[in-house]
Amino acid sequence: MKKKEKSMDKKTKIGGQALIEGIMMKGVSVGAMAVRKKDGTIYTEEWELPEKKWYNKALFVRGCVNFVQQLKEGWQCMNKSAEISGSFDDDSEQTKFDKWLEKHFGEKGFEVISGIISFLMIVAMLAVFLFLPSYLFGFIQSAAGDTDITMWKSAFEGVLKLILFVVYMAIVAQMKSIKRTYEYHGAEHKTIACYEAGKELTVENIKPMKRFHPRCGTSFIIITLLVSILVYSLVPLEPAKWFGIENNVIAALLRVLIKLPLLPVVVGISYELIRLAGKYTNIVTKIFSAPGLWMQRLTTREPNDSQIEIAIAAVLPCLPKDGEDDNW
Repeated sequence: MKKKEKSMDKKTKIGGQALIEGIMMKGVSVGAMAVRKKDGTIYTEEWELPEKKWYNKALFVRGCVNFVQQLKEGWQCMNKSAEISGSFDDDSEQTKFDKWLEKHFGEKGFEVISGIISFLMIVAMLAVFLFLPSYLFGFIQSAAGDTDITMWKSAFEGVLKLILFVVYMAIVAQMKSIKRTYEYHGAEHKTIACYEAGKELTVENIKPMKRFHPRCGTSFIIITLLVSILVYSLVPLEPAKWFGIENNVIAALLRVLIKLPLLPVVVGISYELIRLAGKYTNIVTKIFSAPGLWMQRLTTREPNDSQIEIAIAAVLPCLPKDGEDDNW
């Protein structure tokens, strides 16, 4: 289970995601997940990754495609980790709703209800992060009277989204189950950092490593929010004025709808920036990586030895095989 030491300052393509009592990792050609079961043993699973198509490689296009694929695969692994770890096992008597789910959906009942809940949560988050900032700016614009403050609209919306995101992450970070996931998140980062430092993958070597990494999903979200401020500031997006609509609710909805087609552009640019941050370390990448690295103080926590063991078990199958190159 030990890896020979490599040269220092390696920049690997290997990335991962914290799961429920586990971690998922993806290398060049292999993906793997490791989950701590209730009996203390480690469940591991690995799979071959499909060959990358042109849309997984094309500049800017790959950002949106890879993001959606990662969300899908991450969600599947998250559900599986919950089942394997037994985190939601309940020995109490089944309710009528439990029996109905089992009758109509069998063993996939949990996945069905989880999918519905997740969909509703996404809709609610979109309403808050997309609609609320535009709606609130309408009141500010009304209070300004004849003063035209339209030029500040995108900046206001972007800053408010950042504030809402930070507040949300700070609140959920206090939940016990989320804290555990954030500890696994820290273990994932530390293990990749140890591998990039060319050190042997042992608990002792991994523990002192930093738990912050520029290619983290948290950093990607922060960069996306910052890029959105720039993109939406450069493009005139005032559909309510085009149609002479003064209703604040309708105006906010129209603004959200007209911004959606630009979302792939924002994600595409953000993805290329996060790749640069993972590949190069210089003053420019340090500047735009700084907000995301700061946010990781909320989304990662110091892991224990047991969680680091899970990270090692998840990453080992993903290390490059003979002839493979996992450098950026």
